[in-house]
Amino acid sequence: MATRRWHGTSTRGSAARIVTGIGALFALIEVVFILLAVLGANAGNAFYKFIQSLADPLALFFPGLFPIADPTVATIVNYGLAAVFWLVITGLIARLLR
Repeated sequence: MATRRWHGTSTRGSAARIVTGIGALFALIEVVFILLAVLGANAGNAFYKFIQSLADPLALFFPGLFPIADPTVATIVNYGLAAVFWLVITGLIARLLR
Protein backbone atom coordinates (compact mmCIF):
# COMPACT_ATOMS: atom_id res chain seq x y z
CA MET A 1 0.00 0.00 0.00
CA ALA A 2 1.37 3.37 -0.99
CA THR A 3 1.90 6.03 1.61
CA ARG A 4 0.19 9.30 0.90
CA ARG A 5 2.11 12.45 1.51
CA TRP A 6 0.24 15.66 1.95
CA HIS A 7 1.89 18.52 0.21
CA GLY A 8 0.59 21.49 2.10
CA THR A 9 1.90 24.97 1.91
CA SER A 10 5.39 25.71 3.04
CA THR A 11 6.16 27.42 6.29
CA ARG A 12 7.54 30.37 4.38
CA GLY A 13 4.33 30.69 2.39
CA SER A 14 2.30 30.54 5.59
CA ALA A 15 4.45 33.21 7.20
CA ALA A 16 4.02 35.42 4.15
CA ARG A 17 0.24 35.02 4.33
CA ILE A 18 0.23 35.89 8.02
CA VAL A 19 2.29 39.03 7.42
CA THR A 20 0.01 40.05 4.56
CA GLY A 21 -3.05 39.45 6.75
CA ILE A 22 -1.63 41.58 9.54
CA GLY A 23 -0.96 44.41 7.10
CA ALA A 24 -4.49 44.15 5.75
CA LEU A 25 -5.89 44.23 9.28
CA PHE A 26 -3.86 47.35 10.14
CA ALA A 27 -5.03 49.06 6.94
CA LEU A 28 -8.62 48.06 7.66
CA ILE A 29 -8.43 49.66 11.11
CA GLU A 30 -7.16 52.88 9.52
CA VAL A 31 -9.94 52.86 6.90
CA VAL A 32 -12.63 52.22 9.51
CA PHE A 33 -11.32 55.16 11.53
CA ILE A 34 -11.34 57.37 8.43
CA LEU A 35 -14.94 56.42 7.71
CA LEU A 36 -16.03 57.02 11.29
CA ALA A 37 -14.33 60.42 11.42
CA VAL A 38 -15.48 61.59 7.97
CA LEU A 39 -19.05 60.42 8.39
CA GLY A 40 -19.32 62.25 11.72
CA ALA A 41 -19.60 59.39 14.17
CA ASN A 42 -20.12 60.25 17.81
CA ALA A 43 -16.61 60.72 19.26
CA GLY A 44 -17.94 59.80 22.71
CA ASN A 45 -19.07 56.35 21.56
CA ALA A 46 -17.13 53.38 22.96
CA PHE A 47 -16.63 51.80 19.52
CA TYR A 48 -15.28 55.06 18.10
CA LYS A 49 -12.88 55.41 21.03
CA PHE A 50 -11.78 51.78 20.60
CA ILE A 51 -11.06 52.17 16.89
CA GLN A 52 -9.30 55.50 17.53
CA SER A 53 -7.14 53.89 20.24
CA LEU A 54 -6.05 51.31 17.65
CA ALA A 55 -5.70 53.70 14.70
CA ASP A 56 -3.63 56.41 16.40
CA PRO A 57 -0.55 54.27 17.18
CA LEU A 58 -0.81 52.52 13.79
CA ALA A 59 -0.74 55.88 12.02
CA LEU A 60 2.87 56.28 13.19
CA PHE A 61 4.27 59.63 12.05
CA PHE A 62 1.66 60.39 9.38
CA PRO A 63 -0.78 62.59 11.38
CA GLY A 64 0.52 66.12 11.10
CA LEU A 65 2.97 65.29 8.32
CA PHE A 66 1.16 67.61 5.93
CA PRO A 67 -0.38 70.83 7.31
CA ILE A 68 -3.90 70.68 5.89
CA ALA A 69 -6.45 73.24 7.11
CA ASP A 70 -9.57 71.13 6.50
CA PRO A 71 -9.79 68.49 9.27
CA THR A 72 -11.76 66.06 7.09
CA VAL A 73 -9.18 66.12 4.31
CA ALA A 74 -6.38 65.95 6.89
CA THR A 75 -7.90 62.79 8.38
CA ILE A 76 -8.29 61.18 4.96
CA VAL A 77 -4.74 62.04 3.88
CA ASN A 78 -2.93 61.25 7.12
CA TYR A 79 -4.65 58.00 8.02
CA GLY A 80 -4.99 57.00 4.37
CA LEU A 81 -1.23 57.29 3.95
CA ALA A 82 -0.79 55.11 7.01
CA ALA A 83 -3.10 52.48 5.53
CA VAL A 84 -1.18 52.46 2.25
CA PHE A 85 2.10 52.35 4.18
CA TRP A 86 1.04 49.20 6.05
CA LEU A 87 -0.09 47.48 2.85
CA VAL A 88 3.14 48.29 1.03
CA ILE A 89 5.52 47.43 3.87
CA THR A 90 3.84 44.16 4.79
CA GLY A 91 3.59 43.29 1.09
CA LEU A 92 7.34 43.77 0.72
CA ILE A 93 8.07 41.73 3.84
CA ALA A 94 5.76 38.96 2.61
CA ARG A 95 7.54 38.94 -0.73
CA LEU A 96 10.87 38.50 1.06
CA LEU A 97 9.46 35.59 3.03
CA ARG A 98 8.30 33.67 -0.03
